[in-house]
Amino acid sequence: MANTTQKPTTTNISIRMDTELKAAAEALFEELGMNLTTAFHIFVRQSLREGGIPFIITQNTPTKETVAAMLEAERIAKDSTQKGYHDVDELFKDLDS
Repeated sequence: MANTTQKPTTTNISIRMDTELKAAAEALFEELGMNLTTAFHIFVRQSLREGGIPFIITQNTPTKETVAAMLEAERIAKDSTQKGYHDVDELFKDLDS
């Protein structure tokens, strides 16, 4: 009887990456007991299981409202006519007046 089991086919992928980034990734994955190829396979398989990138991608930038609030806080902090407080008790005492 002939062996009808087929060997999975593979393909090569070429990825351009910053040299320092690649070295850091290789060092990390080596500590985890794998190489960059294995890590990439894990990433792709998990992406397929989840139907997308397997982690949250954010810009980590503040919203327009947050930026406006930060600018207002900065303006108030620099305004010598605005009263400041050194502790919460002082603030509450002033609010109660």
